[in-house]
Amino acid sequence: MPATSRPTSKDVAQEAGVSQSTVSLVMGGKWTGRVSPATARSVHAAAERLGYRPNPAARNLRLGTTRTVLLMVPTLTAPFFGPVYTGAARVATGHGFGVVVSTWPDDAGTAGGSAEGPFTAPHETIDGILASSLEAAALGEFAGTPAVMLDSGPHGDVPTVDFGVADGMRAIARHLASLGHRRFGHVAAGVDQWTFHARAQALEEVVRDVPGGALLREACEIDVGSAKEAAWRLLARSERPTALVCDDDLIAAGAYKAARARGLAIPDDLSVTGFDDVLLATALEPELTTVRLPAEEMGAQGMTALLELLGGTRPEPRVLPGRLVVRGSTAPPHQG
Repeated sequence: MPATSRPTSKDVAQEAGVSQSTVSLVMGGKWTGRVSPATARSVHAAAERLGYRPNPAARNLRLGTTRTVLLMVPTLTAPFFGPVYTGAARVATGHGFGVVVSTWPDDAGTAGGSAEGPFTAPHETIDGILASSLEAAALGEFAGTPAVMLDSGPHGDVPTVDFGVADGMRAIARHLASLGHRRFGHVAAGVDQWTFHARAQALEEVVRDVPGGALLREACEIDVGSAKEAAWRLLARSERPTALVCDDDLIAAGAYKAARARGLAIPDDLSVTGFDDVLLATALEPELTTVRLPAEEMGAQGMTALLELLGGTRPEPRVLPGRLVVRGSTAPPHQG
């Protein structure tokens, strides 16, 4: 064999005096009960002498696996999903897996939705799915493919990793109430997702228990321009809110623009809060009071749960708590 050529399983078979199928069984760890220990030792010794290393791609084809995980997200424009990918990829790499990312249309898996998906034969191209901030219906194209839902709420038989978004929203509302706020405006993400429903419900619960508490709500897209319009409508009320509670830091940026367009200073005339604590939160002036969600840890925990599922273990639901980060955008309401 020329010195520059890479040894193959055929070379190992000839060196050990066995068949190529025997080499495949031994090097793939599938020999127990099918090949004698002495033969297995002979194959390993031959492979060591020749410097043979199995071809991972070829082995994966034989085993019917790709060591690839699909991370499904609703959008690639939101800064929140970058850290989710980073966390998932970090754990995946440590276990010899790769992660690919795909967005999914809003009507995926629903009546009238597209029957086309990014993978026409998912069992041939991916081993598992991490679906972030989506409904379980989005997994319809991948029936039978192991999956873990991220930040999507309870989903029956599908394992989940969620943020404690309800507790995070309660922390924001109680912080504002402790400052003396009674008139709350909710600049709500007009997105039909569990995470935003949970935030809205938690906010309503806290305001309901605040003496004299009142809650107004305007929905918007997760977009600065749309959020500015929604916040403007709230601030145009005769009894305008003294605090705007925003479902997302990007929405809070729109609220800042609306406040300044109406001549209101933050936080002297109006308190504003966000949610997620992405980099934008500290780029705003004043810096934004928000809830920090461990997005990278979400990706890491999700990938860990998926690896457990692929290994035959049923992962328990995981809930990652958020943390209230108080900055300069909140203060007691202006008196007078």
